[in-house]
Amino acid sequence: MIDFPKLTQEKLLQRLTHPKRKVRMVLDTDTFNEIDDQFAVVYAMKSPEQLQVEAFYAAPFHNKLSTGPKDGMEKSYEELLKIRSHLPEMSGVPIYRGSESYLPGPETPADSEAARNLVERAMASPDDDPLYVVAIGAITNVASAILMEPRIIGKIVVVWLGGHALNWPTAKEFNLFQDLHASRIVLNSGVPLVLIPCLGVSSHLLTTLSEVRDYVKDKGSVGAYLYETFENCAKDHAGYSRVIWDMSAIAYLIEGAWLPNELVHSPLLSEDFRWSFDASRHFIRYVHYIQRDKVFQDLFRKLG
Repeated sequence: MIDFPKLTQEKLLQRLTHPKRKVRMVLDTDTFNEIDDQFAVVYAMKSPEQLQVEAFYAAPFHNKLSTGPKDGMEKSYEELLKIRSHLPEMSGVPIYRGSESYLPGPETPADSEAARNLVERAMASPDDDPLYVVAIGAITNVASAILMEPRIIGKIVVVWLGGHALNWPTAKEFNLFQDLHASRIVLNSGVPLVLIPCLGVSSHLLTTLSEVRDYVKDKGSVGAYLYETFENCAKDHAGYSRVIWDMSAIAYLIEGAWLPNELVHSPLLSEDFRWSFDASRHFIRYVHYIQRDKVFQDLFRKLG
């Protein structure tokens, strides 16, 4: 059993306090999986006053858009390159391939250049300036890095879009259930974690083709690309809205007040993807609501 380094309660609570300053971050993303990752990537790069994006990591995913986690990761890597072709701000930011598989066991990392880079980047971080690891896909790359070098627990803060609200009947959400071992590592290891659930929380981030047409489409090459991806995600947009889930993790770092949150004991995740609770466990920060309008207003302003 891996002996993860344990932060003091004081240090953990300090790390779980919103930074209220510009932070260094990396973005771990299954970019090809849905259209929301593209919005999140652009939102992060259009927020240089609050975020210094140091690297992008392509995360694995497996659904109807990929033949397996390796294919999903490769497609996400290629999608990041495509976004970069529309977004000059990305030109100097490195993009790394992530895991080609999910964790093969509860304590076995899935090696990748992304995980190795995260270890290197985290260990180089000053003790008073943690690296923020924003994860908007399966948490495989991040969990692998923690397993490869547990000391990064003292060097990073993870902001993860994963699972559903803690009062939801099930925690079985796409990012979380793809890699149960990785999800448990992040919940159990004691790494400072900001958990942003999907259903019940990020599900507030709805928008429509009409709104994207009015406020995104004409904002340069990248605006046209975002509009095109949104238009192509449904055959009929009459009465249709889409959740741009992944922007929530970026928005949290930009302005914590837009995402009301609280300290809770890190939940336990069962084999059948249900939450349970133990008040003796370490704290995490849990987001329980999102002010949808504030987030979209900020994105639209920055695109303009």
